[in-house]
Amino acid sequence: IRGDVEFHDVSFAYEKDILVLKHVNFHVKQGESVALVGHTGSGKTTIINLLSRFYNCTEGRVTIDGVDISGVTLASLRAQMGLMMQESFVFTGTVMDNLRYGNLAAGDEELIRAAELVCADGFIRALPHGYDTVLTEGGAMLSQGEKQLLALARTMASDPKILILDDSTSAVDTKTDKLIRSAFHNEIPDTTKIIIAQRVASVQESDMILVMDHGRIMAAGTHEQLLENCDEYRSIYESQTKNQAQPEELQ
Repeated sequence: IRGDVEFHDVSFAYEKDILVLKHVNFHVKQGESVALVGHTGSGKTTIINLLSRFYNCTEGRVTIDGVDISGVTLASLRAQMGLMMQESFVFTGTVMDNLRYGNLAAGDEELIRAAELVCADGFIRALPHGYDTVLTEGGAMLSQGEKQLLALARTMASDPKILILDDSTSAVDTKTDKLIRSAFHNEIPDTTKIIIAQRVASVQESDMILVMDHGRIMAAGTHEQLLENCDEYRSIYESQTKNQAQPEELQ
């Protein structure tokens, strides 16, 4: 696939007659990045669940490159997607084993390159045996941020055409998060990126930001456009920037 994603008048109900998505329409071209922001329960994760076909639409359709995804096999769909959730799982085995789970055919150099792309190489090489360090299930020796970087590197090792990130860098410091976003922009420009993030700073450089509210897209635009035209987005942004400024003021 190329990675051209479109939602066509999509509605969805987990329970009969209780819609959690209502007539959602948007289009992401190959290589573009779209971010989903909004309060808990606004429908962000449901959009990802439909694109990944954990569920099928109640109404409307989702297409990739113009093809309705309800008519393709799950294996062919998901083999071309990289899905990274907030909760990161670490397997028993070496760091390299954990990375290779994302692409069993990948060589060591490819896996190291994936780790470098997401800024995981530094902490991995600082481990007692680097990439050969044995991790226990759950990754007890790693911080939450390191687990997320390891899982993100595993996702990138699969060389996805569509990359889906569901608050996947929430435990990573803001400097590293910014470096990862920059790497995505420069190193994988042809990969379509769909991002959910609680931090506006993580998504403000996206090509398009969708502001979700009660299952609908209430506004869409760039960071600058939404600051000017969307009270909800401006409120979220200002509350976060105010909170970030407080520690500096206290110092």
